[in-house]
Parts: sequence; structure tokens; C-alpha cells
Amino acid sequence: MLKKPLLTFVIFLIFLTGFGQGKTPAAGKPVASKPKIVIGLVVDQMRWDYLYRYQKMYSSGGFRRLLSQGYSFENTLIPYTPTYTAAGHTCVYTGSVPAIHGIMGNNWFVKESNSYMYCTTDTTVNTVGSNTSAGKMSPANMWTSTVTDELRLSNNFQSKVVGISLKDRGAILPAGHSGDAYWYDDAVGKFVTSTYYTNALPAWVTAFNQKDLPAAYMSKDWSTLYPIEKYTLSDSDSNAYEIPISGLKTSFFPHRVSTITAGKYSSFKYTPYANTYSFDFAKAAIEGEKLGRGEFTDFLALSISSTDYTGHNFGPNSVEIEDMYYRLDKDIAGFLEYLDAKMGKGNYLFFLTADHGVAHVPGYLKKHKLAGGVFDDNQAIKELNGIFAAKYGIDNVIQAAMNYQVYLNTAEIEQKGADLAEIKRTVIEKLRALNVSLETRLIELSHKEANEGILRQELLRKTSNEIVNFDTQVNPKLTLNSEETS
Repeated sequence: MLKKPLLTFVIFLIFLTGFGQGKTPAAGKPVASKPKIVIGLVVDQMRWDYLYRYQKMYSSGGFRRLLSQGYSFENTLIPYTPTYTAAGHTCVYTGSVPAIHGIMGNNWFVKESNSYMYCTTDTTVNTVGSNTSAGKMSPANMWTSTVTDELRLSNNFQSKVVGISLKDRGAILPAGHSGDAYWYDDAVGKFVTSTYYTNALPAWVTAFNQKDLPAAYMSKDWSTLYPIEKYTLSDSDSNAYEIPISGLKTSFFPHRVSTITAGKYSSFKYTPYANTYSFDFAKAAIEGEKLGRGEFTDFLALSISSTDYTGHNFGPNSVEIEDMYYRLDKDIAGFLEYLDAKMGKGNYLFFLTADHGVAHVPGYLKKHKLAGGVFDDNQAIKELNGIFAAKYGIDNVIQAAMNYQVYLNTAEIEQKGADLAEIKRTVIEKLRALNVSLETRLIELSHKEANEGILRQELLRKTSNEIVNFDTQVNPKLTLNSEETS
């Protein structure tokens, strides 16, 4: 089971490249009055402290360069919940919150249809680039425009916008409604898109996919970049709470990924090689789309996903995460060197941020005699539905519980003449008995309270529930037990 924190933060680090009127670089060449291109880099699950925690062994050209030559906004955040990839990326690129932009999680429950909705699902479109269903995606569920949309609107859509990520949601939502997006199909090991954007892959994407880089990367086992005894900022390398990469039986170094055959393209996502691969594709996009060469500023939105996949399997205090950030640091340094050569220093704007952070793994806390545990919301809901079925003769009074929300089957409750207020009280009492820290009945919220509190971040017109429970905000001992990855 995966463990999710309730609330983290968003970190902004902006690398100011010095573009502006009247400025000249050391070489004496004039600097553009506006950037040729904006590069937005979102590192999935990157905690703020990673900027400094591993700094001693970072290179001079990666995170250190961003900190020394850029500007770090260390008190900048968007107070949203739940802290999942889709909501986080959308908050960053819209500057808004789920109540307004509509992306309230990676998945959510729709009461009107009694069904679940994935954030970028679009059954009206088809995959372009493979024969799987991985491309049946679009930004249709996002209600607002993004900064990338606004950039294109500002010049009659002459700016080019490209979103790239291993995760569909990490590419689609930042690219907005009017940009192009490409994401990784782990069934075939290729980047794909959907007919929302185009009916055929551009030639440069096809050429990139034909290289089969994931297979080449997976031919090399994952060993630590430096001697493992230098990894002093991590827990021991072998822990019971760690989950091996799919296809392997052990969770410690070296990870023999070269031995994986079945599902190797999916396992690839859990290696640092997939981060490098994402930067490879970003460079191919700059070349293929001729980004930064036109009259108007272009925008490349790149999201790094393997940090999140690895964080879920091994935890934020693992040797795997420490090694991944050392390697990511080198990837960033190489990418900045590429941009320097391609665009020219001072001619691009680069920013780094995260969609969310991560809490300590309960198993890690327990190992070190700290308070920690897991709250299984599925079991709690099963018990409550059993109580309600016996008392009221209604199956599944609770239709769903996700994104820290409880959804009641109000239509069936009203039809049976059951006491809705009593049902709500029972749910709240059960959650309190399980040490769930905060529950709020929406019917008791005034309009002012709903717009001023943190609840505002998630109360949506079509998907709001009856009970919101913030189960780890006050009680740090519990982490939600969920099947959902961030």
C-alpha cells in the first residue's frame, strides 16, 4: 500500500537569466528584451529540503547553479489539497486552486453518474503513437486556462507550447488547452499523444521513438553514482518497508534492471534513467519544433516523474532517492549547458518547482522509534456500510471515499427515509474513533467560511461531497493508506 501525506507545499526556484532592456552579458553581446523560451521544470515529489540536503555532493552546474545564479522564492506556495500530481501541476500552471480549475485530484468521484473520473480521461479521442488506450487523454476536465494558454493568447497563438512527462497528467495539464503534449506509454516504451492534438506523430517524435532508448538504458544495471559509503544522508540500503522495482526480488543496490524482461518498459519509470530520457526528449522537442527560434517566446513544460515513482517504492530517506537526486543534478546541469549553447546565456527563462512533497514513510518512522502509522480508509468505509445496511437496509450508503472526502448516497438515503443527519454523525464519530483528526460537515459551513478556509481549495460545484475529513493535518501519527500514486 502507498502512503500519502495530506498537505505539503509547493517550492518555487526561478533561474533568472538576465534578459531585459539595457543588459549585456560579459561577452558584450546584447541580451534579448524577452526570453526566447521559458522552460518550466516540475520535479514530482521534490521536497524543498532536497535543494540543500544533498548540496555537498551536487555539481556546480545543476541545483547549485540555480541557487547561486537564480532567485529562490522559499516562502512561495499554493495552499491546495489533495497533494497529488494532477492537482499540483494544475495549481502551478494556472496559479489557481482545485475549486476553480477543476482538477481536484488524480481521480475523483462524480456523484451524478456514480462513477470515477481520471483527471485527463477523454473517451472522445484516441491514442496517436501506439495501439494502446494510453492516449485517450486531453485537458478537457480542466476548467481554466493556464499560463501557457495565456502566452499563446497574447500573440494570436504564435508562441509554441510543448508539455512533456512520463505521466500523461504531468504533460497535458501544464500544456493547457492550446499547447501540444507528449507522454510515455509504458506498454510499448514510446512517447505518445492523442487525437486531441494531432492525427499523426511529428516526424521528430517518430524518429526519437525508433531509437528505443528505454531498452538501451535498461541494459545497464542501476548502481550508486558514488561509493555507497558516501551516502550518509539516507537510511540503510535494505529495509522491509521498501518495495522492489517490478521484475526484481530485492530492494537494495545494485538494482539488476538488465535482467528484467516482462514489463521492462514499465519498470524503467522507477530508475533514474527515465529522468535522463525525459531530458533527451525535451532536447528533441526543442530541435524538432524549433523552439526559441521565432519572433515570440515559446514554452517548454517538462515534468520529471521518476522521482515520484521511486519515492513511493523506497521512501524519501532511501539511498535510491539520494542517488536519484545526484543523477538528476547532473541531468539538470547538462540541460542548462545545452540551453546555454542553443539559446545563448541570458536568452531563456528557467524555473524549477514541485507539485508536492512527501511525508516520511511510517515504516521508516517506526524503525527509528518515532510516531507513525497507517489509516486504512477502505476498511473504515466497509465497516460503516455494514452498520448502515443493518440499520437502514441500504447497501453502500457511503458511495466512495477518496481525496480525503466521504461521499454519501443521498438519493437512496432520502428514498428510504433514513436519517441523513444521524448518518453523518455516525461517520464522523467512527472517523474520530480511528484517530482521524478533523472532519467538517459542509452543510454547516457558511459561504464566507468555505471561501476563506483551506476547504475552499477543493469544494467543487459538481463533485463536492457531504463530509470532508483532513485525516493527518492535526494528527501526525497517521498516513492515509491509498492505492493511488501521486
